[in-house]
Amino acid sequence: MVRARVAPKPIDVRRAILTYHSLDDSGSVISVSPALFARQMEVLAGSGVPVARLTELRSSPAPAVALTFDDGFQNFAEVAAPVLARYRFPATVFLVSGYCGAANDWPSQWPGVPRLPLMTWSTIQGLSRAGVEFGAHTATHPDLGRLDEAAMREEVLSSKRRIEDATGREALAFAYPYGSMPEPARRLVAEQFRAGCSTRLGYVTAGSRPETLERLDVYYLARLSLFRHLFASPARWYLALRGFIREWK
Repeated sequence: MVRARVAPKPIDVRRAILTYHSLDDSGSVISVSPALFARQMEVLAGSGVPVARLTELRSSPAPAVALTFDDGFQNFAEVAAPVLARYRFPATVFLVSGYCGAANDWPSQWPGVPRLPLMTWSTIQGLSRAGVEFGAHTATHPDLGRLDEAAMREEVLSSKRRIEDATGREALAFAYPYGSMPEPARRLVAEQFRAGCSTRLGYVTAGSRPETLERLDVYYLARLSLFRHLFASPARWYLALRGFIREWK
């Protein structure tokens, strides 16, 4: 008897988490200009693709996008928040809790990244009341792979506690600094959060792990033609190539 072959199910790549950092005109690798950000949000609003909350993305009807902002820059409050409010887009901001109200000059900061102010707790509280979600990004932005397990746990859990104390809301998501995800950190994030965000360049699929979700860094989506057709084959192939190059480096 010859068994009929069952074709494998196609991988669903119609969900994406977009990663922003700073909205400024410096041209750095972590920066998107305010003008481009406003245009991207306009394009997204006109596309009809729903913008979901990060923690609800995997269960939302496809296609869908979630918006994330790492580090908690003051320009999120000044630039992003009014634009997001205009379109009623939800967003998650990942805070480096030990540096809120200061600047992004933690010891492990990459050279060439501009020194920029981070949001104060007062600003964070106001945005939280307005519906912005805040997630943990550790206390001091270290490479978690370079810490022993006790120090790693303190970095993650103290950040979560500080955010929850300040906002009165549960911190449901975590982002790994520099994408460093040692096994103890992954286990802790799976225990303590609904979602964990990596820096792996890719779409969220049925096979994605909730504690290590792929994201699309908008550094690679500066061309509006790519951003406008985020789920089309050219964008998917381009981002797959960029992801391969990043991993190879």
